[in-house]
Amino acid sequence: MHDLINVILLGIIEGITEFLPISSTGHLLIAERWLGARSDLFNIGIQAGAILAITLVYRQRLWQLLTRWREPAQRAYLAKLGAAFLITALLGLVAVKWGFKLPETVTPIAWALIIGGVWMLAAEHVAARLPDRSEVTWKVAILVGVAQMLAGLFPGTSRSAATIFAAMLCGTSNRAAATEFAFLVGIPTMYAASGYELLRVLQHGGAQHEDWAALVVGFITALVVGFVTVKWLLRYIRSHRFTPFAWYRIALGVALLAWIPLGS
Repeated sequence: MHDLINVILLGIIEGITEFLPISSTGHLLIAERWLGARSDLFNIGIQAGAILAITLVYRQRLWQLLTRWREPAQRAYLAKLGAAFLITALLGLVAVKWGFKLPETVTPIAWALIIGGVWMLAAEHVAARLPDRSEVTWKVAILVGVAQMLAGLFPGTSRSAATIFAAMLCGTSNRAAATEFAFLVGIPTMYAASGYELLRVLQHGGAQHEDWAALVVGFITALVVGFVTVKWLLRYIRSHRFTPFAWYRIALGVALLAWIPLGS
């Protein structure tokens, strides 16, 4: 029973933090110190639940893009999504080949949380002065793709924070429009990344001793919580800024630096 509760808690943490701009990697790393470390396959499984959640949230928008692709506006939007994804994928493959990625340890994640929080405060201040624009330009698509790749290299950055603010500062100043594009780009990106990690784990025999019951529970928990979280966030940003998330990141990062031994 105790282990089941831990699995559910990890699924809840993944479902909440995957899409809020506060870093799921950082929260899961911290949680595992108290709830117990899990296998790579388990972590892939709960992330898959979160990906499926956002796919379900945007199912109508995705269907619209796929069935009305002949319309110039829909086709252009699809092309920009594809471009952002390809940029992330190509730059990500280069980074993997060169072995460039910070270690997923507490100290660099704490600093990423703090620096990202300060950057979000500054970005919100700048974005508030920009004229309201919902159009996604090619410049936005390219920079969102780059932002996704950078978020993958620097654990604690938060993919959603990096991509949303890249869009907001580079032309799509409307918070809802920037968030939608960032999340839609994230769907194929996260599926591809999870699929890549899954193949890597399976090739090394990572499924031989897996607790499949725990994985299923974690997957379902992340799916349900992720769906509710995204629905809430999309309502929240209609009339609120991301500022509270920025202050939360800063407070968490400072707390981690104060409580966790340096270098951990």
